[in-house]
Amino acid sequence: MDHKTTILIIDDHPLFREGLKAIIGREPRYRMVGEADTARSGIDLAAELKPDVIIVDVSLPDKNGIELTRDLAKLLPESRVLIISMHNKITYIATAFQAGARGYLVKESASDGLLKGLAAVARGELFLDSSLSSQVVENLRQSAVKSPAAAISAHPRLTPREQEVMRLLAEGFSTREIGQRLFISPKTVENHRANIMKKLDLRSTIDLVRQAARLGLIDVDLWKG
Repeated sequence: MDHKTTILIIDDHPLFREGLKAIIGREPRYRMVGEADTARSGIDLAAELKPDVIIVDVSLPDKNGIELTRDLAKLLPESRVLIISMHNKITYIATAFQAGARGYLVKESASDGLLKGLAAVARGELFLDSSLSSQVVENLRQSAVKSPAAAISAHPRLTPREQEVMRLLAEGFSTREIGQRLFISPKTVENHRANIMKKLDLRSTIDLVRQAARLGLIDVDLWKG
């Protein structure tokens, strides 16, 4: 019997999950093995089922899908993650590939691009449902991977957590939103922010954004736009 590519969906919208399952059901080479509506239940299912491909929504109620992708990449390096997102900005795409995703699909084009994305990711290829080629995607991923290393080299006293908080602050997330994404209290976020400002001798939010861009944590031109 031919091996079927096993698929797990992690998305908190029941109707959207049903739509994905209907599309997947058209292709006999795929087999749905599970679905989850939170990051926590999703990672538990992934550990149990060890699917070939995991479809991950960026916006989950208990954890950012990109953070979940990082966790999945560590837990199940053989499983391949296809991100589904409503965001099409290059910063989201680069961060997703940096986290270990093998594909990135915009939700509005899921009906047309899902099977193409699954096929590419299952083959071990990179996939993006836009005019960008896989070579460009690879360049984005490599560029994103190098950025945190450059930041650590430039500021060895800036911890990985402080870099993450700095990136989210620079991208415009509130203290409460950052706390929810990183599972820390707003007070802890404020403490990290104070430490970042002190370590890098920053005076304002604009200074923080510019420094984040210099470190490669964000693209300041995209942030302005």
